[in-house]
This record gives sequence, structure tokens and C-alpha cells, in this order.
Amino acid sequence: MSELNRKTRIPSTTGKGHYRLMAVVLTFLALCLGVVGMATAQSTEQKARQIVERSRLTVETFQADYNFTHYYDGYLKTARGFLIVPQMVKGGFIVGGSGGTGLLVARNEETGEWSNPAFYTLGGVSFGLQVGGQASQTLIIVTNERGLNRLLNTGVKLGADLSMAAGPIGEGIGPGNITADLIVFTKNKGLYGGISVEGSVVDVRESWNKAYYGEDLRPSDILIQGKGKNPHSDPLIEAVIKLVGGETQ
Repeated sequence: MSELNRKTRIPSTTGKGHYRLMAVVLTFLALCLGVVGMATAQSTEQKARQIVERSRLTVETFQADYNFTHYYDGYLKTARGFLIVPQMVKGGFIVGGSGGTGLLVARNEETGEWSNPAFYTLGGVSFGLQVGGQASQTLIIVTNERGLNRLLNTGVKLGADLSMAAGPIGEGIGPGNITADLIVFTKNKGLYGGISVEGSVVDVRESWNKAYYGEDLRPSDILIQGKGKNPHSDPLIEAVIKLVGGETQ
């Protein structure tokens, strides 16, 4: 009986066999985590590319609006930058929120060249009785250096840290009449005034910037120093140049 037990005894997992098994398991887990990490990065990059493409369409929508380009021609030509949110969503019941992902592009005052985009979120929460939801295209003109410099930091609150004005459409609008850091335009189904963004917080999307450019870059690196080139954003920049009345190459 003792001899049978010796023959059928299950080998111990202690010793070298145990460590080999643990090494295999850890290697497998590392590979799985690596694949998940790559998938997440690719997903973020794809989302960033979609925002760039949709931002281009937003710019083209405003550029095709004669009233917008006519009345704000002076502000467009001297703009230090544009904060573009292709879809600003607002909705809810009792507690409402608004938010969206977008990007910021800036003009170099010395060369006149436009930067590649840096990615941001724009969002806030409001309380009140509201049912349903709406989505608006949002284009914000950054009128001065102060406005651009403040947007380089995360957690900026519109209307508090930066002065802003809603962009009316009509006669009597000219350079100098609006002194706010930002001029905000929202369009909902072709009509101006879709969503108010006052009180919204602007945050930098660092992971999106990294995924889109393949390296860790701050907004100042992209917008001021001109780092992080990505040819994918060329059509967006061409649309911005056309919006401000410049010539594309």
C-alpha cells in the first residue's frame, strides 16, 4: 500500500517547479496588461483624431456663415487662438450638466503661423428644472495674450478666471467694442445661442495630447513652442487659416 502511495503521489509545486510556474503566470499577466495598454492608447488616439476632424468641420461651418465672418472679421484677423468644441452637450433632469471635448489652436504673433492642436475638456454642472438635452457646436475666439496664457493651465473657470462675452450677431460690432478675453459662439441646429458656457471649467487632456503626438507634451509645448507635429491636423489648420482670411499653401 505504501508503495502504491509513493507511485501515485502528486508532485510538489515547491522549489524550482513552483518558481517556474509563477514566472509563466507573471509573464502572461504582463503581456495581457501590455496588450490592454496598447489598445487603450490606440483608442485614445482614434478619439483624438476624430475630435480634430470634427473640429475642422465646426470651423468650416462657422466660416461658411456670412454673418459670422462679416461682423467678426476684425476679431478673427487678430485672434490669438481658437478653442473649438465640436459638440457641447447639455441635458438632464433636475441636475443638468454641459460638457464636451475639444481643442485649442494658437497663432504665433511673430510669424503668424498656427500651432497644432492641444486637447481640452470644457464642462460644468448646473441645478434647475430641465428636461431633455441639446448639443451645440462651440467656437471661442481667444482675443488677447492674457486669455491664451490662462488657457495654458488646467482648471480655468470661464467667466471667473477669464472674462467672456457671448457673441451677438448684428450691426455695431467692430474691433474694440468687445474687450473680453474670450468671445463665445454656440450654434444649435444652425441657430446661435445653443448653450451658455459661463461657469464651465477648462481642463487639459494630457493623455490625449500624449496619444496624438506620441510623447508627453504640455499645452505650452504645443501651442507656444511649436512642438508635437502631426500631419493629421493639417486640414484643421488650413480651415482655421481660411476662417481668419489668410491664404493656405
